[in-house]
Amino acid sequence: MEFFIIGALITIGIWLIHIYNKLIHMIEAVHNNHKQIDVQLDRRFKVFQSLIEVVKKYMDYEQTVLNDVVALRSQAMSANKSGNQATKIEAENKISNLIPNIQVMFEQYPDLKASQNVLQLQEEIVSTENKLTFAKQSYNDSIERYNATKKSFLESMVVRVCASKLDHAFAYWQLTEDRKEQLEDYTVRL
Repeated sequence: MEFFIIGALITIGIWLIHIYNKLIHMIEAVHNNHKQIDVQLDRRFKVFQSLIEVVKKYMDYEQTVLNDVVALRSQAMSANKSGNQATKIEAENKISNLIPNIQVMFEQYPDLKASQNVLQLQEEIVSTENKLTFAKQSYNDSIERYNATKKSFLESMVVRVCASKLDHAFAYWQLTEDRKEQLEDYTVRL
């Protein structure tokens, strides 16, 4: 009888450790996916900086849109440093919404439109936006998996016991259906 009780306690202990480790793994996956978004956001900002340098000689008035991108990126970086994810997400989404305006501006300048550097940078913007969309989706999916798991019957008990380590509320990256469709249908105009 004693062996049965000891065996049951060991089994329960191993089971609790397994659930704890699984939830920690899921939390780390969410953090990693968030870092992947940051990598794409930094990449996008660098592409925009390069684009600004290239178009300076072609544009005056339209350059304000590109400068708006820099200002919004600065706002997003400040919000990130202060831990305000909602403001960061809002600023980065505003940048995404400016991209179609930039593409339309290029149509007005035949010399700029024909520039090999601008064409490459336009392709980089589209590529980066696509990678960013996938990174956001992966991040949101990992949050969904984590939330579903932590709400499961047995896992929720472990979360309650170790709430400081296991109970997190992550902010989603919101992508509207219109924005998803716009990104999926977007093509580089030559």
